[in-house]
Amino acid sequence: MSKENIKVCLVGSSGGHLTHLYMLKPFWQNKDRFWVTFDKEDARSKLKGERFYPCYYPTNRNLKNLIKNTFLAIKVLRKEKPDLIISSGAAVAAPFFYIGKMMGAKLVYIEVFDRYDKPTVTGKLVYPITDKFIVEWEEMKQVYPKAINLGSIF
Repeated sequence: MSKENIKVCLVGSSGGHLTHLYMLKPFWQNKDRFWVTFDKEDARSKLKGERFYPCYYPTNRNLKNLIKNTFLAIKVLRKEKPDLIISSGAAVAAPFFYIGKMMGAKLVYIEVFDRYDKPTVTGKLVYPITDKFIVEWEEMKQVYPKAINLGSIF
């Protein structure tokens, strides 16, 4: 399979996390892709014309929605069978990463730009299973020793 023929799942909260993923457009624009994010106005506007699955929110410290998003991950990932899952957080990424890993997908996590010395909860949860863990500050390599610093994507 060539790099152009891969199917990509982009998963994350709406708002800044979605903007972060959207900025990767030069990478994903020519790929078969789908999105998983909150069904909010900013996501509907930004993803107009894109294949998009709404997830349950709020996600932070919400066990009920974690369970619902885990079942959503099973359903969506079985249907779509992505080769690659990319996220910059937040909590909705965790079930998609763990279920995706069990289904053979490669995982890339990008720790958010505003974290330069402390990990996010989602980053800590997915770090052990990611294929590539990307940080945007050199200081974050102290927190995540196996990370790759690609600098800012902003």
